[in-house]
Amino acid sequence: MADLFALAEQRLEWIDQRQRVVAQNIANVDTPDFQARDLTPFDQLVRNQPVAPALTNPLHMAGRVELASLKRETPAERSPDGNGVGLEGQLTKVAQDETNAALVGNLWKSYMGMYMTALGHGG
Repeated sequence: MADLFALAEQRLEWIDQRQRVVAQNIANVDTPDFQARDLTPFDQLVRNQPVAPALTNPLHMAGRVELASLKRETPAERSPDGNGVGLEGQLTKVAQDETNAALVGNLWKSYMGMYMTALGHGG
């Protein structure tokens, strides 16, 4: 279970870093020749870190978890002054990151609740 918590922590750190990059992009939306930046997608960063369900009972079926592939198309928007920041795309990233942070937080809370219940401290 510790690996799951470490993965959740990594995801939250990645979201935090990405929010900083997106904020810089938005702040430079009117800067001539500024090009939007982004982080390497999270799934590519953790692709070599296998995540497998734990078998807690010999009757459980073995399974595997594959990280979803993230596909993105970067629009070729450019303003007349050479700025390559598409404000709409940046705001979409903000919304996606907010949703992902809430999801990770909810998963973290659920797993902690199960963990505490297993230890006899939940209810």
